[in-house]
Amino acid sequence: MYSEIVMDHFNNPRNTGVIEDADGIGEVGNPVCGDMMTFYIKVEDNRLEDVKFQTFGCVAAIAVSSMVSEMAMGKTLEEALKITPRLVAEKLEGLPKNKFHCSNLGAQALQKAIKDYQGKQNKAEGGKK
Repeated sequence: MYSEIVMDHFNNPRNTGVIEDADGIGEVGNPVCGDMMTFYIKVEDNRLEDVKFQTFGCVAAIAVSSMVSEMAMGKTLEEALKITPRLVAEKLEGLPKNKFHCSNLGAQALQKAIKDYQGKQNKAEGGKK
């Protein structure tokens, strides 16, 4: 049912945890299946210096979170915003049709964390003027 890559990311998730002083936080959930994902990012010179996540959910949700965190690490904000659900699913060598929504959640959580960071930056810059 799941690819070897999905099972590897589920059994050995990368980048789990919380960044206490995160620059951006993105949280998403799917009330239908109960999956919840929170992404934490640390940004240095417009680049994702650290990415961590906490996920409560199924095999696919955990594997997707792990893969998204790996794909985003070290990328510029612009590059990370281009991580799509389809790209995540391809990197995982596919997801069952009824689990594809998990790849949407992972990409959305990362994007929300980046938008949160950008919003804080805009407020900080607005306060300086």
